[in-house]
Amino acid sequence: MEHALEIEQLFVSYLGNQVVKDITFSVKKGSLVGIIGPNGAGKSTLMKAALNLISKDKGDIKIFGEPLKKWKKNIAYVPQRSDIDWDFPITVIDVVLLGTYPKLGLFRRPSKNDREWAQECLKTVGMENFSGRQIGELSGGQQQRVFLARALAQKAELFFLDEPFVGIDVASEETIINILRDLKKEGKTILVVHHDLSKAESYFDHLLLLNQYMIHYGASEEVLQPEVITKAYANQFSFLQPKGVNVTS
Repeated sequence: MEHALEIEQLFVSYLGNQVVKDITFSVKKGSLVGIIGPNGAGKSTLMKAALNLISKDKGDIKIFGEPLKKWKKNIAYVPQRSDIDWDFPITVIDVVLLGTYPKLGLFRRPSKNDREWAQECLKTVGMENFSGRQIGELSGGQQQRVFLARALAQKAELFFLDEPFVGIDVASEETIINILRDLKKEGKTILVVHHDLSKAESYFDHLLLLNQYMIHYGASEEVLQPEVITKAYANQFSFLQPKGVNVTS
């Protein structure tokens, strides 16, 4: 089966300290993968390095067997909410329209069809009635849904989401995970930085367990075995259950 993402011997430093060390793994096309690990494990750093948003010390990254630049227009990225300026004066529909820009080309503006598609994406995430709102007026869950709509508008093949479930309501979380499952059924590949271990097995078919080094990568039920998970989390929690950890890291 074709690999959507291949990372080999990736090393990344931050402020002079190496925070991602010798990471090698590959993700098959059509997978829904959670990236888990304790705070400071390098989860977001790994994702940003894979997208060339930050520089790496060394390592090889391929998208569908080719260099990243050949697939950039077909990769959608949803950053952490804390990385976004919510005071920027932009409406919901204009945020979603930004997803159409990578494939428009230079000096082209969104067409009527693009606007209709953006509205359809808002409908998919249940936000079609908020298109004229300023993005900062929305709740955390609503904001996250809008940014997922922007990713959908891009018609990407590979999706990266960094902590999409942090600080949002239950309804928004259910909406988002159901959309991600639908994308997987369509053959899309999704990687998600995730923190809640209690939901990891039900959300993802594969997990990458990270603590600067890669601890384990495999099927969710395999990674969430106590003897595996404790290698990353050590003494950060005091009890385990057979299928994982009933705590949030």
